[in-house]
Amino acid sequence: MLKILGKSTSINVRKVFWTCAEIGIPFEHEDWGTGFRSTQVAEFLALNPSALIPVIKDDDFVLWESNAICRYLCVKHQRTDLLPDAPKGRAEVEKWMDWQATELNNAWRYAFMALVRNSAAHNDPHQLANSIESWNKHIGILDQQLQASGMFVTGSNFTVADVVLGLSVHRWFAAPIQRPAYAAVSAYYQLLSERAGFMQYGRNGIP
Repeated sequence: MLKILGKSTSINVRKVFWTCAEIGIPFEHEDWGTGFRSTQVAEFLALNPSALIPVIKDDDFVLWESNAICRYLCVKHQRTDLLPDAPKGRAEVEKWMDWQATELNNAWRYAFMALVRNSAAHNDPHQLANSIESWNKHIGILDQQLQASGMFVTGSNFTVADVVLGLSVHRWFAAPIQRPAYAAVSAYYQLLSERAGFMQYGRNGIP
């Protein structure tokens, strides 16, 4: 059985949980990370030298990096509805997944650490203001895309890109910040809330 290593409060671990729910994959879960078993021990570093979660063990195959894991599971289980096999369709999905991991994540990181994690290392008011502004700007980019696509991020069909972006949208709504009234993002959030996997692993009270 697939084994997922990482604490269930991690947004990146929850990407994998939700992907499994959409596909219908049973899995075992082991808690690793802050508050649980340390990822700095030799046992974990042998699986992921970066000491980051999540990691999956699929029989004798080990994989880390959450978006790569989600793509792997879609391909393995032949879920071309979640990750198309046609080059252009797949590229569109992967483009938004990569944008989430690089552009959007970098925008909210400082504000999240300051306001949600209460990190003492993130107490610069100028950097906080810049992070909130950038976070809202990037959600605005998503809002424009959703206005154009009409439903989900790449069109009328739900894909694995909506898994990673859906969790990010939930984090934005859950954060104690002032946010613009993006109508398309709000409608998207409600649309995702019709999915059992999102309610269990996304909109479950965990930022």
